Amino acid sequence: MPRPHSIAVIAGDGIGPEVTRAALRVLDAAERRFTFSTSRTEYPWSSARYVESGERIGATEIDSLRRHDAILFGAIGDPRAPRGVVERAVILGMRRQLDLFVNLRPIVAYDDRLVPLKGKHSSDIDMIVVRENTEDVYTQTGSITGDGKEQVAEVPMRFTRPGIERITAYAFELARSRPKKKLTLVDKSNAIPVQQLWRDVFDEIGRDYPDVAKDAMYVDATSMWFVLKPEQFDTIVTTNLFGDIITDLGAALAGGLGIAASGNIHPGRTSMFEPIHGSAPKYAGQNVASPLGSIGAVAMLLRHVGERDAGDAVERGIAEGLRGGRIKGVEAGAQRTDEVAAIVAEIVAR
Repeated sequence: MPRPHSIAVIAGDGIGPEVTRAALRVLDAAERRFTFSTSRTEYPWSSARYVESGERIGATEIDSLRRHDAILFGAIGDPRAPRGVVERAVILGMRRQLDLFVNLRPIVAYDDRLVPLKGKHSSDIDMIVVRENTEDVYTQTGSITGDGKEQVAEVPMRFTRPGIERITAYAFELARSRPKKKLTLVDKSNAIPVQQLWRDVFDEIGRDYPDVAKDAMYVDATSMWFVLKPEQFDTIVTTNLFGDIITDLGAALAGGLGIAASGNIHPGRTSMFEPIHGSAPKYAGQNVASPLGSIGAVAMLLRHVGERDAGDAVERGIAEGLRGGRIKGVEAGAQRTDEVAAIVAEIVAR
């Protein structure tokens, strides 16, 4: 009997429905080849729906996702909606309520022509960032007080030892499983003294991983070395804020946001997978957005639900399509969305 998996699908706004549809086409091909099945439940959550009906997504709606093994997410954002209102309710709501404490972002250049750095090759860019996903300034409300020139905006940069311990342990386990067996902590503990707690926890947990090479680097230096010497990085663990920033830079090293995928994960529980690009409303409905980020998210989703061979095949489909030149690029307009999906699906199927 085929192995069954329950998937929630939230296509969202802008190009989200198009890239999600493309990713599901590849998932169909993987199902046929690897003899598993998925049941899919679509959730019509979007900023556009909020504009039209005023309907908000709350704790009860988010909680309903727990009955699924995984969530495939497209993109949220509509210029007609108040900035960030729906995004925070849906994306941060899932991260917080489902306790998706790992934000996992692979940075892999699949072909030399995608690498924008002079003198660097695709073999130089193969790293993965483990970003803490439930703490830091993103989860604090903050406040703006005072009037006129006396206004003050402040928000706590809050970390807890248990939060740092669990993300650091996850990162060490991941680093141990990779060929280079190297983990880099990225922080700013020289200028932000409270981040010394990250260093302390990193050193303590690191003693249990003598087989993993360890180093620590300030986030500003990391940004420089991403550009100058990306080949020195393998696995990175970092804060919520810094992880958000450096992974967009990492996506650029691998070819652009059109190819970047992300997992919001709680190991062993319902987790969410998405491309990291936004809703890009100016491209919506034109069939020109690259679906590779969403297809890459399917590869991560499949590994999460135990279909590792299928996930690896989807990733190989992306790589083969790019290296063979059948997929022309990762930027919007390089190729039709449905054509890219068909190419990857065909490779996966065989």
